[in-house]
Amino acid sequence: MSDDFNTPVTVDPRLLEVLICPVTRGRLTYDRERNELISVGAKLAFPIREGVPIMLVEDARSLED
Repeated sequence: MSDDFNTPVTVDPRLLEVLICPVTRGRLTYDRERNELISVGAKLAFPIREGVPIMLVEDARSLED
């Protein structure tokens, strides 16, 4: 049986180049350790689930904690 579902998924670097913060419209940085996209301007961290960036403010983690 394949372990495709258990293999960690990485984000396509080309996708990271075109994504912007939905709040500030600024650049995002990739935190590989936490698997998040960071918006310094908005002070938010957007999760990446199964290789898909979740760009919803409601699902973002505040960096002010």
